[in-house]
Amino acid sequence: MSGAVKDTDYTGLELVHRGKVRDMYVLPGHDDKLLMVATDRISAFDVVIDAIPGKGRILTQLSLFWFDLLADVVDNHLITANVDEYPESCKPYAKELDGRSMLVHKTQPLDVECIVRGYISGSFWKAYQKDRNVCGFTFPEGMQESEKFPEVLFTPSTKAELGDHDENISVDKMMEMLGEEKTKQIADISIQLYSRAADYARSKGIIIADTKFELGMLGDKLILIDEVLTPDSSRFWPLDEYKPGQGQPSFDKQFLRDYLSTLDWDKNPPPPPIPGKIIEKTKARYEEALEKITAK
Repeated sequence: MSGAVKDTDYTGLELVHRGKVRDMYVLPGHDDKLLMVATDRISAFDVVIDAIPGKGRILTQLSLFWFDLLADVVDNHLITANVDEYPESCKPYAKELDGRSMLVHKTQPLDVECIVRGYISGSFWKAYQKDRNVCGFTFPEGMQESEKFPEVLFTPSTKAELGDHDENISVDKMMEMLGEEKTKQIADISIQLYSRAADYARSKGIIIADTKFELGMLGDKLILIDEVLTPDSSRFWPLDEYKPGQGQPSFDKQFLRDYLSTLDWDKNPPPPPIPGKIIEKTKARYEEALEKITAK
């Protein structure tokens, strides 16, 4: 796709991780920091599908907005997103890095992803239709798709390798992995972050149905890392169109997922080709999410 940054390759910087969307670099002489670059790659069903021009910049601007808004809930890994303040080794790449990168503290990421749900949707809805017991929770009969839960739920998952699928686990299972005290701390922070963000987003006409946070350890301190509350990691629904009992229109990549679900594709690599109109419509939804959330 013309104009999209699908891959990065910065001579003199050490690529230490290439994820579904982000490329992570260690900078010479700065082993305690990482350069996190948001490419325009887009994934669905844990498979990199294509690239959406400008998507990495949208993700970065949204993450910076939320890092600032939520800073009093928990510290985060951001050092700066101003390329003029980056180490000298980044200067040759300043133009591409501007707006789509962050210099961050290097942390030890948790072995779980912190998923918080306010509404029943997606894979959780599919699981509920088969069994009222989901992720260690028991739900009443007769819930509707997209219905709001009586209380916000913390439903962790394991982290899959690139190309594999994350697996939902119960809080009890997480306690076995990380210990009871740490699990309770992580769940409490995750629910606080979601609740604060959901209240804010609602004031801007957006329902955050669910989201995924990444937390990591900086020394002995738990902090918020990676991206936060973007259309890649969250379901954003327009408040004025919300109708329980059905799937919702969205500002996120659910539009792309819905298209892929109409195809005869087993959700494993390689992905099918994506029509240009699907890419353009997905891009427009990301742009609208940024505009609505960051509007003064």
